[in-house]
Amino acid sequence: MRRLPVYVLIDTSGSMYGEPIQAVDTGFKVLISALKREPQAMEIVYLSLITFDNQVKQVFPLTEVSSIQNVTFTANGGTSLGGALEQVTNSAQKEVVKNTPNAKGDYKPLVFIFSDGAATDNVEEKMPTFTSYNWGMVVACAAGSNADTRTLEKIAGPNVLVLDTIDSATITSYFKYLSASIVTTSKKVDLEKAKMELDGLPPLPPEITLLKH
Repeated sequence: MRRLPVYVLIDTSGSMYGEPIQAVDTGFKVLISALKREPQAMEIVYLSLITFDNQVKQVFPLTEVSSIQNVTFTANGGTSLGGALEQVTNSAQKEVVKNTPNAKGDYKPLVFIFSDGAATDNVEEKMPTFTSYNWGMVVACAAGSNADTRTLEKIAGPNVLVLDTIDSATITSYFKYLSASIVTTSKKVDLEKAKMELDGLPPLPPEITLLKH
């Protein structure tokens, strides 16, 4: 069976301390619960979680939705966004099954990045390797007024979402949108397209806007 790999990258730096990280904790549970209610997602979606602060951690590799357990998030330190890009690229190179002359591999991976600040490592150095990988779609979410939208735009192109605030309701809304986007993608018949676009995903809720260019 062909899998739909989904990598979720979440900023757990110190600026997320308090209500924001608690909202991420709740939101991620909402995401997994929603996926577990969808038969198609349960069948083909394999999800990996990567967190980044002073350190980058792949909390779990690509895992079938039914096997994902509860995760508790904590916030501290800086924002190793460059390291997170390196980690997700390395993980995808190891975990995503490639096409062979005799069989189709996995579908192209989706990447969803959530960050509320500016990178504290050398993100520019890691970007070329990340952007050269054959992703199906990369979506970045700039959470709050301190998020570095310019860097996220270099990473995700036109697919940069903006949260004006990082309170509990707004972050929960983002994770609901994320779950709906993954479910919608899992049901599509055009996963073979070179690049998927945001207009093929569910409409944005009021709390989320598309970065203006």
